[in-house]
Amino acid sequence: LELGVGFQEELTARDNVYLYGAIMGLTKKDIDRRYDEIMDFAELKRFENMKLINFSSGMYVRLAFSTAIQTDPDVILVDEVLSVGDEAFQQKCSQKIDQIRSSGKTILLVSHDLEMVEKLCERCILMNGGKIVFLGDTKSALDEYKKMRGR
Repeated sequence: LELGVGFQEELTARDNVYLYGAIMGLTKKDIDRRYDEIMDFAELKRFENMKLINFSSGMYVRLAFSTAIQTDPDVILVDEVLSVGDEAFQQKCSQKIDQIRSSGKTILLVSHDLEMVEKLCERCILMNGGKIVFLGDTKSALDEYKKMRGR
């Protein structure tokens, strides 16, 4: 599952939560039960009737991340999600990612934030020019990345 896939910019945040949930196989009743938690985590309740086309990139990512984690997928692709938004929300997402990972789910995190990678990842794939140049433990991957970057 990739964040925001299936979102429609001409629909409201509320409509997108229901659309995304349906795409992920949830019933309306399932989404009804999770809706408040999604909007509360995203901190976007007061914007639920705003169309996504009017959302900032941070608001969009908040809604996408909050919706994705409530659909209970086996794998979540998180592409630079924590580089957007305020520090408090980034911390909340980081804690949620750690909780999801601890429950046995797979998080595929794409990031250039070395501290986040070190904190959240057990294994890493390091790519350069579209090719895998390293696959293994996080510490070794970060060391290799720093060598590649000349640090």
